[in-house]
Amino acid sequence: MARVISVEAERFPIAGVFTIARGSKTEAEVITCTIGDGGHAGRGECVPYKRYGETMDSVLAQIEAMRAALEAGMGRAELQAAMPAGAARNAIDCALWDLEAKTATASVAALLGIAPGPLETAYTLSLAEPETMAAQARANAGRPLLKVKLGGENDAARIRAVRDAAPDSRLILDANEGWTDDNVAENIAAAAALGIALIEQPLPAGRDGKLRHIARPVPICADESVHATNDIEALVGLYDAVNIKLDKAGGLTEALLLRDKARQCGLSIMVGCMVGTSLAMAPAVLLAQGADYVDLDGPLLLARDRDPGLHYQGSLVSPPQAALWG
Repeated sequence: MARVISVEAERFPIAGVFTIARGSKTEAEVITCTIGDGGHAGRGECVPYKRYGETMDSVLAQIEAMRAALEAGMGRAELQAAMPAGAARNAIDCALWDLEAKTATASVAALLGIAPGPLETAYTLSLAEPETMAAQARANAGRPLLKVKLGGENDAARIRAVRDAAPDSRLILDANEGWTDDNVAENIAAAAALGIALIEQPLPAGRDGKLRHIARPVPICADESVHATNDIEALVGLYDAVNIKLDKAGGLTEALLLRDKARQCGLSIMVGCMVGTSLAMAPAVLLAQGADYVDLDGPLLLARDRDPGLHYQGSLVSPPQAALWG
């Protein structure tokens, strides 16, 4: 029986507004790829990202361009060679993993040889004025790990406001490339004084060489500067950690290789996400087993998730059940 491929654009409302240095949005726009074969079907979700030159239309077109090859039986290895890293390949790759597991009547975790458990995820606070971010922090001060979006003027005040409002939470700062050569050292020093655990992507990708020449009392994590495995070696000496996202890496297959290469190079591992549903997070939960930092809160930011979705208990996220993925 020939494979059946379906691709769907979907929108899920965000609870309120999600704001980072590059702008705000009120809904998550996702693309779901489903690959059916002999009574079994696998699904994968991706989130096209404008920062990387992706749109809903361009990613839909990339997936459609692979339809004939997928219908003819293309597997994950061939997909790696046929498509570049990015959201489109992620949706297909994760659908192929899900299909493989359901066909084999074994979980993806079993195929990977792991016994996954619950993970503690960060919870993200949107960029806003210091007093507004303090209110967000107070409302979530019971969470053990908060991720603080920065990248505007007066970030030191935002850091202090959040720290004062959530004194017992570990904090990750994410500047989304929003700091400059003029303020990066000052902001890192302010973060160190307030006991910040990690800083993500303070400077723009490709213009981050200054990190090699300034004090880094807080570990610095690459996000926009790292996509796939071949990016890793150039980051050694600039960064202390890497944020691996399935949409950047182009799927679980590449992300696993990227994680292993980063560890070999002495870099700490964060597994992160775009704002998507539980279907996008599910494979990332398996990738994140043993990670140093986990940021898989996408569904917690939505007004409505998929049903069934992942199970979240506070900041603990459990591995996916087969009805969702894997």
